[in-house]
Amino acid sequence: MTHSEDVRKFLTSRRARITPEEAGLPANGGNRRVTGLRREEVAMLAGMSIDYYIRLERGNLSGASDSVLEALGRALKLDDAETAHLFDLARAATASPRVRRKRSPRTVRPSVQRVIDAITTAPAWVRNDRGDVLAANELGRALYLDLMAEQTTPPNRARFTFLNPKAREFFADWERAADDIVAVLRSPAGKTRTTRTSRT
Repeated sequence: MTHSEDVRKFLTSRRARITPEEAGLPANGGNRRVTGLRREEVAMLAGMSIDYYIRLERGNLSGASDSVLEALGRALKLDDAETAHLFDLARAATASPRVRRKRSPRTVRPSVQRVIDAITTAPAWVRNDRGDVLAANELGRALYLDLMAEQTTPPNRARFTFLNPKAREFFADWERAADDIVAVLRSPAGKTRTTRTSRT
């Protein structure tokens, strides 16, 4: 059962169990087609429009305020446990969906490796947003000899910078190198937070 179905089943069952007399409304003789309250009656008792109540009963509790939920609880004569359940349903509807972070690439296409290998007068390498060195040309491997010699695959510049004592000897300005790799790592994290905020 989906979340929307849970909400719909809960609200319709609570609406069906309350008679008009219990809600202080006229019974209107034998003209009623439902045993409980009509949607428009619940909306009136809760002080909201019928369209808004229908939206709620169809399972869309997202964005419903505490005052709306409290008014709905009073209109449906919910007890404490039922009111708590209604608030739980609303929280579940409002919670932002978990953003699945795109995985960092772990390899490069052969064509990229060929381009890098064709660079023979300067060191060249390709890294992902985690600092993994995915490919390098001959001069790049020679320049980062200690990094490339690490047992982890692929070699990771962040791990090398902060955990390998040789990094302080390798980088002429270790503090700047450390700041640079931290900036590299923060960039994808910031994009993930922005995506989550925009979906809330």
